[in-house]
Amino acid sequence: MNPSLYFTSDYSQKQFHCHEQTQLNYSKSAFANFIKARYPQLNENSKIAYTELNQIRIAYIQSTLESEFGTLNKLEQYVVSTLHSSSPIQVRIEEEKKPTYAQKLADGVARFGGSWTFIISFGIFIAIWIIANAYLFLRFAFDPFPFILLNLILSCIAAIQAPIIMMSQNRQEEKDRERAKQDYMINLKAELEIRLLHDKIDHLIINQQHALFEIQSIQMDMMNEIIEHLHKPTT
Repeated sequence: MNPSLYFTSDYSQKQFHCHEQTQLNYSKSAFANFIKARYPQLNENSKIAYTELNQIRIAYIQSTLESEFGTLNKLEQYVVSTLHSSSPIQVRIEEEKKPTYAQKLADGVARFGGSWTFIISFGIFIAIWIIANAYLFLRFAFDPFPFILLNLILSCIAAIQAPIIMMSQNRQEEKDRERAKQDYMINLKAELEIRLLHDKIDHLIINQQHALFEIQSIQMDMMNEIIEHLHKPTT
């Protein structure tokens, strides 16, 4: 192992390849204050690896979230952990377990009860019932006016149908809550990744500015040497 190709990190005292080396190079900012408070051994000229710099950034984001929203809940901790591991958020909208027969029946009743098919067919049924008992079977009507049996049937259907539809709605609300959690985690991770991207861009710009200043300084030195050489009297 060639020692010249490796450097020792000021953050973890571990050795990394030179192509992973970077410097903090942060001016006075909230992130710089965080580094000074959390990692007093580091300064603007400290040499660390890119992976370590990302760890510090994630720790800063987590600290910022805790200061803004208090203790992180399980969802926010999960999102931060996905940033650490660079893994995608597992989206699980559908239920892991297959719905039972009763749940399928409740969904079917809710779908049919909320459709025009049910309204039209039930309206036709009531019309036939009333016409049959009021006009066709005057002497042998099984449910004469005021249609007590029909009212009883309608009441029983409403009493049975209402809780079944409520069961289906409760299951749908659980799915909606799960979707809302997934959307929240995805949006939060996108926001945190944008923050990391901004920090990386700022870091890159600062490094480029330092490099440009060094190049300009070298060019100025060269120009001064050329000018001195031109003004130097010839013997």
